Amino acid sequence: MWWKKIIKNKNKPYVIAEAGVNHLGSLELGERLIKAAKDSGADAIKFQSYKADKLCTKDAPRFWDWEGEVKKDGSQLDSYSLLDSFGKNEHFGLKKLCDKYQIEFLSTPFDREAADYLDEIGAQLFKIASCDITNLYFLEYVAKKGKPMLLATGAANLEEIEEAVNTIESAGNNKIVVMHCNLCYPTKDEDANLRMIKHLKKVFPQYPIGLSDHTMNLMAPAVAYATGARVFEKHFTVDKTLDKSADHWLSADPADLTKIIENINIVRTLLGRYKKRSTESEELARQNARRSVVAIRKIVAGEVLSLDNIDCKRPGTGISAKYFKNILGKKAKVDIGHDALLSHDMIEEM
Repeated sequence: MWWKKIIKNKNKPYVIAEAGVNHLGSLELGERLIKAAKDSGADAIKFQSYKADKLCTKDAPRFWDWEGEVKKDGSQLDSYSLLDSFGKNEHFGLKKLCDKYQIEFLSTPFDREAADYLDEIGAQLFKIASCDITNLYFLEYVAKKGKPMLLATGAANLEEIEEAVNTIESAGNNKIVVMHCNLCYPTKDEDANLRMIKHLKKVFPQYPIGLSDHTMNLMAPAVAYATGARVFEKHFTVDKTLDKSADHWLSADPADLTKIIENINIVRTLLGRYKKRSTESEELARQNARRSVVAIRKIVAGEVLSLDNIDCKRPGTGISAKYFKNILGKKAKVDIGHDALLSHDMIEEM
């Protein structure tokens, strides 16, 4: 199960290619997106499931600025109506294609009907869009299906996030990933505020924290991993020049997604272990870069060991330099050659 995979592999990043409606109403393009996401190393691909007239009123103003709009002065309804042709059958087709390419299928339902058919076709988890974080009845409805929920928190304050989490929990669902997000397309680097991930980890220590990334750079997910995020979502397209959807130009393409995953894994490798100790790779350095007590000139038996005849030099395979003060003032039991490493049997009372 997806949830067990995330919990068991708590330090492994889980990367979701957010295709949204970048299929543009074509299963053929949907298959290209699915295959490209898999080939780029994504663990999952996510779509969006909505009907425009259930999502917004006819006069709802746009909150984005994209030159490619068909109706330059149109509403949200005008934009979303161009891309809402997929229903249950088409999403089932996407699900089967995901099974074919062995990549996790999920989608964001924007209404109860979409949540129902996504559940029926076998989606293993649900993504909840930032816009629905205060849609508490809908959160409860989806939560009762008992599947993991990725809760986006864009444009939300902490009280709203806590209320949403409490609503999901009250419905008997404690499989939640809290996704840090900035609800601005695209998000400027100075607005990403990835330190908020640490805050979310502190407030919700029982849940994995993720990042739904809308920046235009390829480093944000890697930095988010370093701050504690483990689930990552990035808008995804096979061609940034495609029209109809404002998402194409601000999405990662296959080369970008591959680099994003590479960056995350580099950071994961660099972070390594938590508890400070020497590693196997440093064993030669421990032996040869550290210092031992050595004779800096020939010493005769019975001579007092002092700053005039001993010091500390590499390698560290003799008496450790940390015992240097203990040796000062003691006598040599035997003759010791110049530059020889001292051993315990060369010194009286050792």
